[in-house]
Amino acid sequence: MSLALATLLYEWRRYMAAVVALAFSGLLVLAQVGMFVGIGKGFTAQIDRARADIMVLGPGAKALFGGGQSGLPRRMIPLVYSHPEVTQVAPLDGSGGRFQNILTPEQQAKQEARAKKGGKGAAGGGRKSEFVNVLVIDAIPGYVTVPTDYTQDMIEALRRPFAVAVDETALKRLGVKKGDKALYNGKTIYIAVVTHGYPNVIQATLVMSRDTLRMLGEADTGQRVGPLMVEIKNPARAEIVAAQLNKKADGKFRAWTRQELADANASAMLDDQIIGIMLGFSAFLGLLIGVAITWQTLRGAIMANIKEFASLRALGVSMGDLRKIVMELSFWVGIVGVLAAGLLTWGVSLLAVAGGVPMYFPPTLVIIVAVFLIGIAMLSGFLSLGILKNSQPADLLR
Repeated sequence: MSLALATLLYEWRRYMAAVVALAFSGLLVLAQVGMFVGIGKGFTAQIDRARADIMVLGPGAKALFGGGQSGLPRRMIPLVYSHPEVTQVAPLDGSGGRFQNILTPEQQAKQEARAKKGGKGAAGGGRKSEFVNVLVIDAIPGYVTVPTDYTQDMIEALRRPFAVAVDETALKRLGVKKGDKALYNGKTIYIAVVTHGYPNVIQATLVMSRDTLRMLGEADTGQRVGPLMVEIKNPARAEIVAAQLNKKADGKFRAWTRQELADANASAMLDDQIIGIMLGFSAFLGLLIGVAITWQTLRGAIMANIKEFASLRALGVSMGDLRKIVMELSFWVGIVGVLAAGLLTWGVSLLAVAGGVPMYFPPTLVIIVAVFLIGIAMLSGFLSLGILKNSQPADLLR
């Protein structure tokens, strides 16, 4: 065991402030990254969990949402189907409109009673109106648009006319529960399925069958369709088939593997100008806090051990070797700070998920933040090297 690591283990209290500063600096950045990317994942969860191995978007699209038009002409469907390994192709359809819950007689009576008393309606049971997104699946077991975690009973329930699914995180906001009727753009629907794991953070989302959307008069029957969801015979060949489809397309569309598109969606979320500014400010703030506290902590710890460093110099250890010890000590402080930041971030993510806020941490960004924290520790150690000039062997005789 090196002297630097042994010092950190046996005198860990001296370095605890530095570790805590690094941990919270990392948490400041990771928590925001996880929240923003998690919200984006919430929007695309229905697609990410579908059976599609390849997604076909318009030629200028850089992600599923934003970055160019993702839809394409309907005539592209036969061209995609012409590939011998493609087994299913379905357009991603959707809509949006005004949602209103329908109060039961008991809820109506409670609301009227509270209105007479000057209240705002029964808690959790008042009339609510929200704009909602609509996503479509083909309610056929094993179909390409159906998420893999939808059970047979859920699919059967959504096959009924005007049946919709709502995630548990949107029930309170919409003022409904399973089995309730509601209005969507003035037409009656009913909540047939309650899903789990599809968080609606910013806007509530309804999931319905393509037939129900057609009955509501909102099915896309024009010359253009949404992105195409494609299933192939062997999912392991997704990259090869996507490349072959792109060659066949000759610039008319672009085929993405599901993982490629998921990574692009996450990058598009982080590339947003406002989000980029917030993350940049958080990183800058974390740098200032981390360097200031870690530097002062390391400086104080070295000063407290200055006689030990003087003894090493008296034994013939060069100043260069003492500097290496300090830098190695800073490195180990950074490693412990990274571990502490990971533990804190894990705890915060559990609390967020319990509150219905999804969090997702791209591995590349986690590695960048870890290197960032170790860099803060090393910079703080470098700034503390000047204190070693006080480690004069002659001071031991005083």
